[in-house]
Amino acid sequence: MNTTTACPNDTAHPGASSPEASDTSSPRALTPEQRGLTQGEDGRWRIPWGNQTPELRDYYDTEWAHPVRDERGLYERLVLEGFQAGLSWRTILHKRPALREAFAYFDPDEVARWGEAEIDRLLQNPEIIRNRAKITAAISNAQVLLRTRETASLPDLIARYQQPLGSRFAHVDEIPTTSAEAEHLARELKSLGYRFVGPTTCYALMQAVGLVETRVEGESRC
Repeated sequence: MNTTTACPNDTAHPGASSPEASDTSSPRALTPEQRGLTQGEDGRWRIPWGNQTPELRDYYDTEWAHPVRDERGLYERLVLEGFQAGLSWRTILHKRPALREAFAYFDPDEVARWGEAEIDRLLQNPEIIRNRAKITAAISNAQVLLRTRETASLPDLIARYQQPLGSRFAHVDEIPTTSAEAEHLARELKSLGYRFVGPTTCYALMQAVGLVETRVEGESRC
């Protein structure tokens, strides 16, 4: 990724009228910094965690909030969000290559067949997060996915919670950590038997796969 060329600030969302330059009372007149954004080494403005490390910056620019609608991709992100509980996303992102290899590149048909032998093997792997509850939940969730594939497929279920996109928040502090839709999604997933799918986890999943808009006015976009 080219980190030397800055993109111009994208301060107006689609369909919005531009404020008068002299109207300092308008929230759109705020600078990116006043909106809680930070500027990366490449000159682009992002929400703070998106500028913390080159790894997080690349993830924020190229993956986060991009649409994911395939079964394996959604299963992977569901598992990774579950593993994040109590940890930072930076930790998950750092361990993601090892987690992908350890979990058969998140092939739910393969993972669903695993039992105690595979759990013991994973618990001995120092490259991943060795938490028995999270490991067993990943296997159990693969089994649920297969069992409900015909009646409540994960892509179809998650697609029902697509929110209108295009609007942006005026300040970083306005970005929520959950929503009514995330609570409904969590209840539906739990009713089917999925584990580690609380409202906060579901909202993070919705953000990650582009089901909800949580960008902030003033972010630089290429």
